[in-house]
Amino acid sequence: MTPQSDTTAPEITRMIDLRSITAEPVSVVPNEKERAALARRFDLVSVNKLEARVFLSVEGAEVSAEGTLTAAIVQSCAVSGEDLATTIDEPLALRFVPEEEWAEEDVEEVELTEDDLDAIPYAGTAFDLGEAVAQSLGLAIDPYATGAEADEARRRHGMVEEGEADGPLAEALRNLKGS
Repeated sequence: MTPQSDTTAPEITRMIDLRSITAEPVSVVPNEKERAALARRFDLVSVNKLEARVFLSVEGAEVSAEGTLTAAIVQSCAVSGEDLATTIDEPLALRFVPEEEWAEEDVEEVELTEDDLDAIPYAGTAFDLGEAVAQSLGLAIDPYATGAEADEARRRHGMVEEGEADGPLAEALRNLKGS
């Protein structure tokens, strides 16, 4: 995950100061305005519910965040455009690391380990758990979700799946194979 651009304000900001971390879980539950902004960011019809519940643990300057992300969203079918109500229930495992440890050296090729994949840099003594939750939601959304009207839309537009024998593209393919 990468930090959001400095020119774009995060939709959800939940700053966590390292000095205030306890053993109690932290919940991130965006309000209606924040959920509407997330829907715009991820090109969704709506984000009806979003909650992340995480346990934070500090080891030196690094912070581990482990828990769950649950959401109820409405997105458009990738084929027909119909509204699809979808639920998301994902585990969260994030690592916040000081920017100085994150800074890349001038190298041409970087090989990332599994631990590097969910490392998020922070500056100072606080990190934004809200933006990390937003990015995790974005990664959990299926960009190719299809609904009940998808097959009909494919037929209507001449798109067929493998094994189907109708539509103008299937006919053209049969003609090519027959020649």
